[in-house]
Amino acid sequence: MIIIGITGSIGCGKTYLANIIKKMGFVVYNPDKWVRDFYKKSEFLNIIKQNFPTTFENGVFNKRSLRNLVFNNKDQLEKLEQIVHPFLKKKIKTVINKLSRNTDVIFFDAALLFEKNWDIYCDYIIVADIDEETQKQRVMKRDNITAEDFYKIIKVQISQAQKRDWADFIINTGEPENINKIQIMQFMDEIL
Repeated sequence: MIIIGITGSIGCGKTYLANIIKKMGFVVYNPDKWVRDFYKKSEFLNIIKQNFPTTFENGVFNKRSLRNLVFNNKDQLEKLEQIVHPFLKKKIKTVINKLSRNTDVIFFDAALLFEKNWDIYCDYIIVADIDEETQKQRVMKRDNITAEDFYKIIKVQISQAQKRDWADFIINTGEPENINKIQIMQFMDEIL
């Protein structure tokens, strides 16, 4: 089985590429989505509440409050990552073991692929890329945040330039979808 990671800094288009790849009939998993799903589980939320009690208002979890806390304090971010990482590692290993017997190729769509060292599970890495101004505008519009918040987020990620250096393949998501699809098909032809 071949495992291909799709990554790129926030707003660079990795999920857009993942959707094209899904339309092509490939299996794509999103560890970032798994993390969002963790916040719906009482076991996980109890751990969050123990470690970040101020992120709960009248017993209800406030994700924006947690985001503000961790992106303004590196120690708090590391603390959160130490909680999330074991949950994700277990989930990734379960998925790989389950699919390794009957699937030829799977993709992982993960923003923090390099930051979390999940690239060790991947045979190849595709990096979604776009110029920084377009990236910033996409994130500000999509997440309804300020430019200041955007820069706080990318500050905790490995730089897009470094991700390009580590990539096996780079796709400019500013190109039309049909061009990106052709690029993905060429990449798949090369590795298969």
